[in-house]
Amino acid sequence: MSGLIGKKIGMTSIFDENGKNIPCTVIQAGPCVVTQVRTKEVDGYEAIQLGFDDKTDKSTTSAEKGHFKKAGTVAKRRVVEFQGFKEELKLGDEVTAEHFQEGEFVDVSGTSKGKGFQGVVKRHGFGGVGQQTHGQHNRLRAPGSIGAASYPARVFKGMRMAGQMGGDKVKVQNLKVLKVVADKNLLVVKGCVPGHKNAYVIIQK
Repeated sequence: MSGLIGKKIGMTSIFDENGKNIPCTVIQAGPCVVTQVRTKEVDGYEAIQLGFDDKTDKSTTSAEKGHFKKAGTVAKRRVVEFQGFKEELKLGDEVTAEHFQEGEFVDVSGTSKGKGFQGVVKRHGFGGVGQQTHGQHNRLRAPGSIGAASYPARVFKGMRMAGQMGGDKVKVQNLKVLKVVADKNLLVVKGCVPGHKNAYVIIQK
């Protein structure tokens, strides 16, 4: 799947031709620079490596400086490989938001917001005891029993318990591209995408 690296700007809403208010997300899609071209002869597969968002020399290793120098560009914070580009791209070429068209559907993946250590009610949607029945006077949000005693004498894997919530890689599929602002490299997609504001996302089609 071909695509771009982008940055989540935030959420807004727009009105369609029928006057319906549609929630949408604004994404800065590119510009991305081709930092490496993978070929079957050399690498065993075909892919295009794209870099996005400049970073300072102070934060760049010598190996990275040499890698980006071959492409004739400054060091980039995010580097991702994509397959399936129809265009013939060369080292140093730039890919912008014009790679996408209004009306088509894209998949957006990113890292969801981290919510820290949470209990079973918030993390898994447990209902709690409710109206304090069965003598539960102070355990409304407790997880309850997690297994039997002598057999199996252990807790099964996958048991829904309290723990770290969020911070996972999430992909949202089939988001419609409502608008492409080519001069500012902005994509407006229908619905929400994972991550906080200014978080990096990968847009694929």
